[in-house]
Amino acid sequence: MAGHSKWKNIRLRKGKQDAIRGKLFTKISREIIIAAKEGGGDADLNPRLRVAIGKAREASMPADNIKRAIDRGTGVIEGANYEEITYEGYGPGGAAIMLEVYTENRNRTVAEVRHAFSKHGGNLAENGSVGWQFKHVGSITIPKEGVDEDELTLTAIDAGAEDVASDEETITVYTPREALHTCNEALTQAGYKTDEVALMYLATNKANPEAGDIPKLIRLLDSLEDLDDVQETYVNVDITEDMLQDA
Repeated sequence: MAGHSKWKNIRLRKGKQDAIRGKLFTKISREIIIAAKEGGGDADLNPRLRVAIGKAREASMPADNIKRAIDRGTGVIEGANYEEITYEGYGPGGAAIMLEVYTENRNRTVAEVRHAFSKHGGNLAENGSVGWQFKHVGSITIPKEGVDEDELTLTAIDAGAEDVASDEETITVYTPREALHTCNEALTQAGYKTDEVALMYLATNKANPEAGDIPKLIRLLDSLEDLDDVQETYVNVDITEDMLQDA
């Protein structure tokens, strides 16, 4: 399962920081609302909420914003009633794309998603037509500096991980969905600093679009990522920094 595309992290370093981070609090708030709605407002008893709160703190979200989002999720205060939806589609060059969406207006969201696909040479697909090319897994990211990768791998596998991959800056531990939080706790107790802990869709069947399709695909991914209701985007193409520079 190694080789998960880091295209969004690269994108952050390529000049769109302000535009992306301007929406960060909104997206994290929705994640907290959904987590609290599903599992309650006690982070000690709700692992998904605990992860969302950790992400909020990492982004320096004010404590009042975090509490307000939890209260909206549990119904203590009124707010938008978000639902969690997954959309599937194809991009230029046959790239498969999965979208995680949090929305209070399904009709508006699907229209925006369909328009983005159509505008940039892709198409929204039926549920199941793309999903078979991905696996829903847990993902734990750890900074690579100063870490013995072999020791970390042994600790992770003992804690239930399925695979460990690395790039120049990070090591990523992949787990079954149900083992994400126990594996993260084991790594933390072993002294590792985990940066990002999340459920994600990992491509298991990679596409290799022609060079001319890559800029079109990147424009489509950017357009989808910029939609307010789109929480996460996943693609089965390994996009590099060189590809982004040429796009």
